Amino acid sequence: MSAIDPDFETMLEMQARAMQGEPMPPLDALPPEMVRAGYRVQRQAQDQNAPKDVETRDLTLPGAGGEIAARLYVPAGAPTPSGGLVYFHGGGFVIGDLETHDGHCRRLAAWSGCRVLAVDYRLAPEHPFPAGHDDALAAVRWAFDHASEIGFDPKRTAVGGDSAGGNLAASVALDLKDDPQRKIAFQLLLYPGIWPQVETASRKALDGPVLTREALAWFDKLLAAAGHPQAHRAFLATRDVARAPPALVVTAGHDPLKDEGRDYAERLRAAGVDARHVEYPSLVHDFYIMADVSPAVVAAAQETAAALKAALA
Repeated sequence: MSAIDPDFETMLEMQARAMQGEPMPPLDALPPEMVRAGYRVQRQAQDQNAPKDVETRDLTLPGAGGEIAARLYVPAGAPTPSGGLVYFHGGGFVIGDLETHDGHCRRLAAWSGCRVLAVDYRLAPEHPFPAGHDDALAAVRWAFDHASEIGFDPKRTAVGGDSAGGNLAASVALDLKDDPQRKIAFQLLLYPGIWPQVETASRKALDGPVLTREALAWFDKLLAAAGHPQAHRAFLATRDVARAPPALVVTAGHDPLKDEGRDYAERLRAAGVDARHVEYPSLVHDFYIMADVSPAVVAAAQETAAALKAALA
């Protein structure tokens, strides 16, 4: 395994020093809203320098259980229509929101030249599975059906997300793969959670940094997908991936989810899907939304946006 990026190593050392003598209480002892607020403050502090030449517009759209918030990002000089990306934030289906991922969505829009529609789907435990998956599917259907209103070219519309959001994007891509009216052009899966049937080597070996075993167990418990009749929509290892849209799967070398992301790309290719896997061996889970920590994040984000631009050209 490659060494952790030195700037991330410094960040982790600073966090460890700050916590000396004050261990964090277990996640089960904290209300989800408190964890969400802490995560929002931390990630916003680590991403203050996103591109400014992106127009944003806050929207509401119909989710599966009522209206949900969304934000449309339009890069400077974007033609109408342009390629479009419907994007789902990460956070284990429990934390994360439009603000934690605002800088990341600005970079994707500015550097790809595509419009980005970020979706604030419902979170567990207040809204357990499959609420978030239902909202994600409703949002993508809405984006296709209202493409002219948001400047999307329906023939160049992609889905994407990071971590839990990558799970949502991949799930929707499979749900709609045989829908002739809503043909997804591309899926951008950034360190996605796939839920492998057999525990991967990286899940066994890695407990953090950033994404810990405790956090993974807490997210799984609050989502409450296990045993649900529709659990296959989250547990993607059981899905038939034939005829899925082309994909880019990005993983980080210091991330317990890295093996399942790599394996998912391999499954897609084995099923005849045009899928590419890129790993950043020195980076950690969540790196896309910590752009101020290391220049390596900006370089990776530029490469990812260039791949999106090429896919939706």
